[in-house]
Amino acid sequence: MAKKPVQLDASGHRKFGIRDSVAYAAGDLGCNMSFALKGTMALFWTQVMGMGLWYSLLLVIVQVWDAINDPLIGGIIDADKHKYKRNKFLTYIWAGSIGLIVGGACCFIPVPQAPTWAKFIIFIAGYVIWDAFYTVANVPYGSLLSLISKEPADRASLSAWRSIGSMVGNMLPMVILPFIMYNADGSLNGFKVFLAALIMGILGFFCFQFMIRNTEIRVDTDVALNEEQPKFNVIEALKNFIMNRPAVGATVAAMGMFIGMQGAATAVSVVFQIYFKNAQISGIVQLFSMIPILVFTPLARKMVVKYGKKELSVVGAICSIIGGLGLFIITPNNTGLDLIIYVLCQLVYSLGLGIYSTVSWAMMGDAIDYNEWKTGKREEGVVYSLHSFFRKLAQGVGPAVALVIMNALGYINNAIDPDTGAEIIDVTLLSWDVAVNLRVLVAALFLVAAVMQFVGLALIYNLDKKTLAKMNDELAARKVKK
Repeated sequence: MAKKPVQLDASGHRKFGIRDSVAYAAGDLGCNMSFALKGTMALFWTQVMGMGLWYSLLLVIVQVWDAINDPLIGGIIDADKHKYKRNKFLTYIWAGSIGLIVGGACCFIPVPQAPTWAKFIIFIAGYVIWDAFYTVANVPYGSLLSLISKEPADRASLSAWRSIGSMVGNMLPMVILPFIMYNADGSLNGFKVFLAALIMGILGFFCFQFMIRNTEIRVDTDVALNEEQPKFNVIEALKNFIMNRPAVGATVAAMGMFIGMQGAATAVSVVFQIYFKNAQISGIVQLFSMIPILVFTPLARKMVVKYGKKELSVVGAICSIIGGLGLFIITPNNTGLDLIIYVLCQLVYSLGLGIYSTVSWAMMGDAIDYNEWKTGKREEGVVYSLHSFFRKLAQGVGPAVALVIMNALGYINNAIDPDTGAEIIDVTLLSWDVAVNLRVLVAALFLVAAVMQFVGLALIYNLDKKTLAKMNDELAARKVKK
């Protein structure tokens, strides 16, 4: 059977289609095969490795590396003027995907009998290795969206499909891992967590390879590579980012999402251990809450064209606020009704999160264009890497703050492992009052996340549908003049 000829657009590139969207989704699936276990990190280092509050301190310390790592790598990518066979972003992603095969597993080396100073070294070294390779892959991956197509509808499609890739990458470990990682008594099995991280690194590598082979770059960026362009200046780039309202607004919203989601992830797991008394079903409940995201994603492209990305995302933030408020409803003595209310409120919350998440990456693609519109410079790597840095800062601060609050509420209750002599957190020793307090904390974290999303999207992000159209027209006119 003869192969169907590839249809080309006016510029000689393969026409944008489902192949592009699926390939882009595979990239975030690859990222999340490694990243999804970060929510387990707090449980592993407190319940298996016995670090307690030391883990909160270590998590804040490694964010210093993030402060250097993300903008540095983003600057290196922007300043790289090499002519690669296909594209420099795809080349960096390929290199990062190799490191992620083992990078995630480095964060889960199960040696609870090691002395405290050795655990410090193991955690910091493992996190630094994972974070470096994750950044090498993730920063250029995020920048690719603005290069695959310049059409708003195409970018909305890419962003929506990226959300699908992210969602599947979170769903697989979310549903499967609780059945693998926990022992019969509800405690974590450290060796199984390590093996799971290694396997997901391998799966992520294959996802990245699929994406690289099926990605078409359509937006010409050679105008930024001429000899007269001034040298890259990281201070100026940072200043441009701060002045970039869409980038700042999208970043505040993303920080809110991760402070809530990553912080809540730690508390949610414990709530299912000691409040709902069923750690295994936590993944199934969280999977059920993703139904609204699945329902909305196919509609995203048409709704963006009709209403605009900013407008839709603000509605989503309001839905999440309503769902977050509903999570404070708690029935006495944890009846079956309590779990039903929890799941229903999660559905409402997730509807709002689904609306925002399907357009969030397209909004960052527009923010990169905004930087070029206002400054005349296209700095994909720096804009995205700074956005990524603040996201990852929130991902570190969220669990750290959550653990500090959880300790104040009575979570830290160390026991001695008779086999290893290491201190562990025995969740069976926690009282019912502690369980209720943690249940309220989960609701508070989700609500704070939703409010931050609303502030970033409604009050800071300024690219509404009309302004976005004006920006795209002016950028297109500049390219015609050149």
